[in-house]
Amino acid sequence: EPFIILSGGLSYDTVGRRPCLTVMHGKSTAVLEMDYSIVDFLTLCETPYPNDFQEPYAVVVLLEKDLVLIDLAQNGYPIFENPYPLTIHESPVTCCEYFADCPVDLIPALYSVGARQKRQGYSKKEWPISGGNWGLITQSYPEIIITGHADGSIKFWDASAITLQVLYKLKTAKVFEKSRNKDDRPNTDIVDEDPYAIQIISWCPESRMLCIAGVSAHVIIYRFSKQEVTTEVIPMLEVRLLYEINDVESPDGEQVPPLPTPGTGSNPQSIVPQSHPSTSSSSSDGLRDNVPCLKVKNSPLKQSPGYQIELVIQLVWVSGEPPQQITSLAVNSAYGLVVFGNCNGIAMVDYLQKTVLLNLGTIELYGSNDPYRREPRSPRKTRQPSGAGLCDINEGTMVPEDRCKSPTSGSGSPNNSDDDQKMNNFIEKVKTKSRKFSKMVTNDIAKMSRKLSLPTELKPDLDVKDNSFSRSRSSSVTSIDKESREAISALHFCETFTRKADTSPSPCLWVGTTLGTVLVIVLNLPPGGEQRLLQPVIVSPSGTILRLKGAILRMAFLDTTGSLVPPAHEPWREHNVPEDKDEKEKAKKRRPVSVSPSSSQEISENQYAVICSEKQAKVISLPSQNCIYKQNITETSFVLRGDIVSLSNSICLACFCANGHIMTFSLPSLRPLLDVYYLPLTNMRIARTFCFTNNGQALYLVSPTEIQRLTYSQETCENLQEMLGELFTPVETPEAPNRGFFKGLFGGGAQSLDREQLFGESVSGKASRSLAQHIPGPGGIEGVKGAASGVVGELARARLALDERGQKLGELEEKTAAMLYSADSFSKHAHEMMLKYKDKKWYQF
Repeated sequence: EPFIILSGGLSYDTVGRRPCLTVMHGKSTAVLEMDYSIVDFLTLCETPYPNDFQEPYAVVVLLEKDLVLIDLAQNGYPIFENPYPLTIHESPVTCCEYFADCPVDLIPALYSVGARQKRQGYSKKEWPISGGNWGLITQSYPEIIITGHADGSIKFWDASAITLQVLYKLKTAKVFEKSRNKDDRPNTDIVDEDPYAIQIISWCPESRMLCIAGVSAHVIIYRFSKQEVTTEVIPMLEVRLLYEINDVESPDGEQVPPLPTPGTGSNPQSIVPQSHPSTSSSSSDGLRDNVPCLKVKNSPLKQSPGYQIELVIQLVWVSGEPPQQITSLAVNSAYGLVVFGNCNGIAMVDYLQKTVLLNLGTIELYGSNDPYRREPRSPRKTRQPSGAGLCDINEGTMVPEDRCKSPTSGSGSPNNSDDDQKMNNFIEKVKTKSRKFSKMVTNDIAKMSRKLSLPTELKPDLDVKDNSFSRSRSSSVTSIDKESREAISALHFCETFTRKADTSPSPCLWVGTTLGTVLVIVLNLPPGGEQRLLQPVIVSPSGTILRLKGAILRMAFLDTTGSLVPPAHEPWREHNVPEDKDEKEKAKKRRPVSVSPSSSQEISENQYAVICSEKQAKVISLPSQNCIYKQNITETSFVLRGDIVSLSNSICLACFCANGHIMTFSLPSLRPLLDVYYLPLTNMRIARTFCFTNNGQALYLVSPTEIQRLTYSQETCENLQEMLGELFTPVETPEAPNRGFFKGLFGGGAQSLDREQLFGESVSGKASRSLAQHIPGPGGIEGVKGAASGVVGELARARLALDERGQKLGELEEKTAAMLYSADSFSKHAHEMMLKYKDKKWYQF
């Protein structure tokens, strides 16, 4: 039965009429509505010849902002799934990460779980359009791009060489309950729309642990598994991260004595995972308090193979103030810890025991070594602190013994001092008005305000081995506000020397702030195995403070040979498959959390800390903490992104500045290797998404749906043309259909026949040897035609040569005339000169 396909089909009086495509096949009529206006459509058939039997199997519809292929062979006319990435109608990309030289088994694992995802509403057939050829893949290392989207989804892409293919898609919003109207979501005032948008992605390729931070101040930890599981109760924690600043009562600015050192024998508070957040509580003045922005589902959640939820962490409202958005995030699979920070402070969570280990304001990390005078921005009546403290979780208030304070030296547990009187005299609560943040401009405003309000009196040449710093004495309101709102800008887990007197490296966390300060927190981890799940992790400050000019962007560590020291990680293993006790013990023993150095590492072996800020970079020798190399990256601009990457069997520091320059420096000497002008900072999307990776690769987002990759490697540049693919694939012309006898007899149309078709050997077979055969010779009609064509060709060439000769003669004539005119002019001037000096004597010249 014939197909009749037309654009339109709905009457003009239809309410909410949308663009549509009508398909009529026999007695059935289907009207397919489209999201955008139809530009053109084309049917796909098995044969391109119009005189052959046409049976369309698909129709291609070109819309204003999309391309849709409809399967005509299946009932309901489903559409084909578009295999090409970043289609226009997808959710905009809000952040991205780029990983090169990943484990070789990672891409097949992601592809296998991505292929098993159930896709409903699509055709079961493959994409019918094919074309183009891949280039020669000269790169042997795998590359993966991770994109976070505004709707809360995360996509993994295979970016090896110049390909880009979707591997796996993860929806983070399915863990939360979706509100149907505005009345059902009174707590999402922190954002106007897209409350599930992804802001930060932290991923460990070796252990396949994934951690994301969303715009609604939520953190989700995922663990990779190939088995499908059903989670009855989603484990979650609610963290109350309060911002408080010091009110120095003494008029002479004398420093308040440091807080007492907390004890080391108590266990951290144990948090019971809850399936839903705690109910909203209001303070005495009716303000919203202790409420998260999103509500976690309390029903069982079926999780397909791939990334499965390990823990959900949410920041809650504090006295009517929404939680500040998370500015930095880091996860470590070997330690079983995740840490995140914002402009209020820092929080560390043990996702194995589901407990909060550290919850401190940024200024409390300094202890008595705070180099800034923190004062309230305006006089405010002292308010009695509520029952909920800095470390309040979703069980309500806590006793002072369960709160975390950071002393200036020594080791301690996450417990806090019980001296409430000193706490009340030392800390005054300062509130800021609630603001509505948009997901796409929050980072822009925060970043730009950070650039404009950095204290200019921070000295870049401060000696890192001296812990006594001069206070900032700026009297401007902007600098005071900036100093009191110091945010966490960089986090890095490592195993290195934490103090000058250390003789062996130990697990620790390096914290970088927006004021250029680096603080070190010591991690005392229990032994692996069952004891890791029972004994607490002890967190204590080391007293080490380093200073740079500008906000801290990146930190890394090198050994004595200049090789990069990667963070400790746990090898990936399947957690949902039951194992024997012996195998389980062996797997747990593989967890590299030992504090003591390995046998191959000498006790006296040093390390180098590489710290990059917005203005400069430093290489610091450990454990002596002496600055051995320093490089001022830029004076007039600032660094947007800095990464320590490997290139050609060496390590270098790659930086992208706001003035459009891409710069690289050798490590550890910090010698400039490259400084090229690439592109100006035209929009903040480039600043948010620009990232470097190993082997001289980088990328950024040109638009919400377009990725731009670039390279600064000479080897890749030389092989780029070979790597580029071809757009078209040469194919042979399909065989024309055979014309039947009766169709040719009664067709009525003239048909051109060839002698070879009628009497050739391919049709009639090979002729007998006794049969005479005409062999045309040179004197035949073919020879005459060939000779005639040869003569005509020679005449044409002779005429063309004659025309060219005439043209050249004309040009020669013009040149001769010009020379003649020049000679006449010269003769005239010479005659005038002769007349002028004719009657003058020699002494009159």
